[in-house]
Amino acid sequence: MRKLREVLRLIHEAGLGQRQVARSLNLSPSTVAEYRRRAALAGLTWPLPEGLDDTALEQRVFPPRDSRPAHLRPLPVWAEVHAELKRRQGVTLALLWEEYKSAHPEGLQYSRFCDHYRAWAGRLDLVMRQTHRAGEKLFVDWAGHTVAVIDRATGELRPAQIFVAVLGASSYTYAEATWTQALPDWIGAHTRTLEFLGGAPEIVVPDNPKTGIDRACRYEPDVNVTYAEWATHYGVAVIPARVRKPRDKAKVEVGVQVVERWVLAALRNRTFFSLGELNAAIATLRERINQRPFKKLPGSRASQFETLDRPALRPLPATAYVFAEWSKARVHIDYHVEVDHHYYSVPHPLVGRELHARASAHTVEVFHQGTRVASHLRSHAKGRHTTLAEHMPEAHRRYAEWTPERLVRWAAKTGPATARAAEAILGARPHPEQGFRACQGLIRLGKSYGEARLEAACARALATGPVSYRRVADILKAGLDRQGALALPETTAPGLAHDNLRGPDYYH
Repeated sequence: MRKLREVLRLIHEAGLGQRQVARSLNLSPSTVAEYRRRAALAGLTWPLPEGLDDTALEQRVFPPRDSRPAHLRPLPVWAEVHAELKRRQGVTLALLWEEYKSAHPEGLQYSRFCDHYRAWAGRLDLVMRQTHRAGEKLFVDWAGHTVAVIDRATGELRPAQIFVAVLGASSYTYAEATWTQALPDWIGAHTRTLEFLGGAPEIVVPDNPKTGIDRACRYEPDVNVTYAEWATHYGVAVIPARVRKPRDKAKVEVGVQVVERWVLAALRNRTFFSLGELNAAIATLRERINQRPFKKLPGSRASQFETLDRPALRPLPATAYVFAEWSKARVHIDYHVEVDHHYYSVPHPLVGRELHARASAHTVEVFHQGTRVASHLRSHAKGRHTTLAEHMPEAHRRYAEWTPERLVRWAAKTGPATARAAEAILGARPHPEQGFRACQGLIRLGKSYGEARLEAACARALATGPVSYRRVADILKAGLDRQGALALPETTAPGLAHDNLRGPDYYH
């Protein structure tokens, strides 16, 4: 052990580095490092205590190994080691072994420590063999079985789907019934799961359902736009399991089995008449599942959730996600896009472009290259239009400002006979808009012949027969308006009874 003493002297007294000491004493750098580490563990400082000869120094630096067999040495509680590995990222077997060794210097060496742990973990269920970090992953899926709900009015049986979610670290389980597996129920079940947990994980791991994944792919799956928007709202990442790789989501595969055995099987003899009644029964049994003690681990899903997952979950946003469906829509030549069989206007320069529409329960928003270009209150009137004036071209906007009332009011500036003539023209059409141009032409005759002659011509037309733009123009062209006024009839043409007209007295 002469070299051991020299190693300590050269390091502490001469101040040499490990490689310099190794070259000086013809040792490997790893041996010098080991001597230094063991001396520090033995509490030795330089200079060494007086009377400490080489034999005593060797015994302190290299204490005799425990001759007891491994199974008689103090062993860690493997369930606690397993839980610590899941508690936080970066916790490794090497770190846990060092902590164990500092408490039990006579305990197992690192390789035996790892062998014992892996042998213990190998006796757990397959799903428990995976190491999941606290608050990291939430696994979601639909159960394969449904529950029948009876319609009280018709007696019809309607199957309810069962949604299951399981946290990775604690196996804390959530289940609920929905009417369908469609996108609104899929997103709604996710939202209610996070509210039940009181926080959000880092990652959500679904299967590859068509409602959530547009295109399944081993490397780059396309997540549905609504699903991606939901994930953004809660600050989580959606990472689907690989296609035909159930072990990627083994947690929820086992969770589905647990729900089918302890919830659905337990409800097999019960009759339900509403979805709310079914979900109340599921909630009671779900609580029992989470409180049931583990067979091979200490505690239960609920206790593990409180210890591991709950502290690691991220806080939820102030408001819950508002469901909205996204769709692609091309702008028609009338600068409207179709959303759920209703037409909404967008700025007219976007005609022909492909836009994205976001439809929630109350609003419809239209986006072009990520920028919102239109927003409307949602309408469920199929085949109808919702149009904003600012989206129209200037010429269309001016035309849209014309109404039957405005045309009659404009005609009344010339005289009452002209106003009644305009009313008659509008009332004679099935739709007043069909008479707009005729009324505009009638009023423009006043610029060519003068307002007085136009008023007289309209009075003559009203007194002698049906009124039209062409008839008034012919009267003016022939000069018949100058032959004297004719008495106007008490009632005008049948058009006065049209629902869109208010009568000449309204405009005086």
